[in-house]
Amino acid sequence: MVIKIYISGISGNKEVKKRQQRVLMILDSKNIKYEAVDITEPGNEDAKEFMQNNAKSFGATVGDANPRSPLPPQIFNDEDYCGDYDAFDLANENDEIEKFLKLATDDSVVTSSAEIKLGNGEINSEAVQNENEAEAKKDNSEDAVPNENAPSEKPVEDETVTSETKIEDETEDNKLENGNAENDTLSTDVAA
Repeated sequence: MVIKIYISGISGNKEVKKRQQRVLMILDSKNIKYEAVDITEPGNEDAKEFMQNNAKSFGATVGDANPRSPLPPQIFNDEDYCGDYDAFDLANENDEIEKFLKLATDDSVVTSSAEIKLGNGEINSEAVQNENEAEAKKDNSEDAVPNENAPSEKPVEDETVTSETKIEDETEDNKLENGNAENDTLSTDVAA
């Protein structure tokens, strides 16, 4: 089964272009295999006719609420119609892309099983390591009893003084000294 995305490579409608890009980007990000079929390329007249005859939704846009014929992107699983952009976007929001595309989950998604080879020749699977860490945290949190005498886990503040801090402090000191000097002068003038 091949997912086919019918697109238009020369569409003048910006919304159609953005929709096509978004569909392809989402499929790429989810590692779902697909074939993009450009219905505007010479020799793809049969594909264009197939899309127009078999698409059940016309893919209305803001600029064209009632298109005469289906607008790309239109999505098919081989010859089985899946839907237009709006249906695809809704399936993506509901995390139901595989269901929307009528795929078996093992056929469509490429999964990773990262393994780390240690210096001593052991192989440590990342998934097993993460699972063990999660279980250890869970066990520690269940066994932990608050101790009032134990030091709190407050973050230690950085006591590093930057040059900007020193300059600001010196400027404040100068203002205070100048202000006091002016006050002394004023009190002397009044007394005389």
